[in-house]
Amino acid sequence: MSINRHRNICKPEISRRDFLKYSGTAIVGLGVSGCAPLFRTKDGKTAMPVSGGYLLVDTKKCQGCLSCMLACTLAHEGNVNPSLARIQIIQDPFEKWPDDLSIEQCRQCVDALCVKACQYDALKPNPKFGNVRMVDRNNCVGCYACVEACPYTPSRPAVAEDEKYEGEKKSRKCDLCADTPFWKQKGCVKGKQACIEVCPVSAISFTSEIPEQSGDSGYKVNLRGEAWAKLGYPND
Repeated sequence: MSINRHRNICKPEISRRDFLKYSGTAIVGLGVSGCAPLFRTKDGKTAMPVSGGYLLVDTKKCQGCLSCMLACTLAHEGNVNPSLARIQIIQDPFEKWPDDLSIEQCRQCVDALCVKACQYDALKPNPKFGNVRMVDRNNCVGCYACVEACPYTPSRPAVAEDEKYEGEKKSRKCDLCADTPFWKQKGCVKGKQACIEVCPVSAISFTSEIPEQSGDSGYKVNLRGEAWAKLGYPND
């Protein structure tokens, strides 16, 4: 499926990832605004509001440079701490392209199990920012319920000590850069996302359309253009 961006002692061999990792490419990022509709269950009852934005990734295009992870923690935490990045690049040196890495981002699930698991009203859709699923750290008690409820690996929420709360454990998860105290540019559905802005190959994209919720096909997509085919990358 091809989706356009809405706005990233032996004879050594250089892989396509390594080639592009060290070559310069343009950085492109753009946000899409819009109102989030309400999700309705099969019986017609209203469930939680649908998020107004989602991140899409192209794992075949990604070069594994980790720029998105570093930018994420700098924008949210003010320092480089990959373990607290809201987006994770998982690399396997024993595999060959394209199975050597994967991008794991929060899916802003329509039926968000992490939201349902929180008993302290700390994780919920935030209507101020397009109903993106956000953590209210004032209410969070660091109980790990959201982490355990997330069906994906690694878990999208992460709990860690927070200096702003005198070292108390607080949950963190992707908010589409709605709350970035160390980056003046606000994101979510009306702004920019740090991971998209810094990706040197535009392997991350933003959409306001609800991706297919089952499996990976809705979130892991083809963001490659014709130029990538010339470099030997499949364009389908």
